[in-house]
Amino acid sequence: MRWYLTGVVVSGFGTTAMWLVSGIWVKSLTGSDSLAALAAFALWAPVLLGPLLGTLADRVRRRPLLVVLNLAMAGLLPLLLWVESADRVWLLFAVLVLYGAQGAVHEAAEQALVATVLDEGRRGAFNGLRMTANESMKLIAPLVAAGLFARYGGGPVALLDAASFAVAAGVFALMPVREARPARPESRNWWRETAEGVRLLRASRVLRPLVATGAFTMLLAGVNGAAIYAVVDRGLGHAPAYAGVLYAVQGVGSVLAGLVTGPLLRRVQERKLAAAGLALFAVAVGVRGALPYEATALAASAVIGLGLPWVLVAVMTAVQREAPAEAVGRVAATAHTLVMAPNALAIALGAGLVALGDVRVLLPLLAVAGTVWALGLATRGPRRAPAPTLPCGPPPD
Repeated sequence: MRWYLTGVVVSGFGTTAMWLVSGIWVKSLTGSDSLAALAAFALWAPVLLGPLLGTLADRVRRRPLLVVLNLAMAGLLPLLLWVESADRVWLLFAVLVLYGAQGAVHEAAEQALVATVLDEGRRGAFNGLRMTANESMKLIAPLVAAGLFARYGGGPVALLDAASFAVAAGVFALMPVREARPARPESRNWWRETAEGVRLLRASRVLRPLVATGAFTMLLAGVNGAAIYAVVDRGLGHAPAYAGVLYAVQGVGSVLAGLVTGPLLRRVQERKLAAAGLALFAVAVGVRGALPYEATALAASAVIGLGLPWVLVAVMTAVQREAPAEAVGRVAATAHTLVMAPNALAIALGAGLVALGDVRVLLPLLAVAGTVWALGLATRGPRRAPAPTLPCGPPPD
């Protein structure tokens, strides 16, 4: 699957660059902070339709679908060269919404493809390496994108992203993967197929607590993200730009997390890894808020970056194992929506809490909540059904 990881790295670089530049682009053309924030929402909003969009990944072969999705974005992004004034910002928003929708289908297809072509023992290691590849791009792409935008504007960044999608399409096309054509579903009703993915997730005693843990973790992460500038300003006494240093250190922790996830998942269940990740994340958030020292903040940021990906990789790996092969796309997309949606809501909630309270109290409270949840997850896992036993006596007449 080296070809697959190459595709992830290439497309991840372009996506990260575009994600950073889109808000700056809108701000530079309109001068509006609210419209700039709306650019991020346009990228994120299609995730809410994840269960519906993920159904597509179960109707067709996944590798050709990934090729088509990447080629479509490679052809669409050059349209942004026409966004040169405020009256054309609508085009940027339209492309961003389609970008987000493509990302939701792409995520579902990727997870389904991994579940199809990799055996259970290798999925955890692969998902960890995938996380490492994505996080590595987050350390490099923002610098390149910011430099390009400052010198030439948004158009070249859009072309760079288009090129990354074209290369990714080529990489996926060259993957030596053989896929059987998915079986034709009994019902061709799109809504019914989508509901089946939701039902399968809800019925799983393994996936339900893991997805709930992922959603709760991202809820805490949203509040923590909203509080980062208060930590930098009120706690550390630095300018807002110092938040970039904390995020960079967090990215280094995430890269390390991806490298060690595979070996850990060979020794512990996903539930235990998710509990450990949530506990590390929560404690580090509390420490960074309660102890206003630069060394402490940097160390805590690294631990936040280490713990958070463990939760997400645990959820991803469990979905690939537990979901039926013909429904991995729908279940993965549903899980992705349920895990990620609380993050956006929590950012708004966190902004209000930071305005009303003290982060030295708020963040330790988050730490307590996260630690309690992690302990509950680690100690109250699903019970295995008892193995059937043969009768001891003679059979009844």
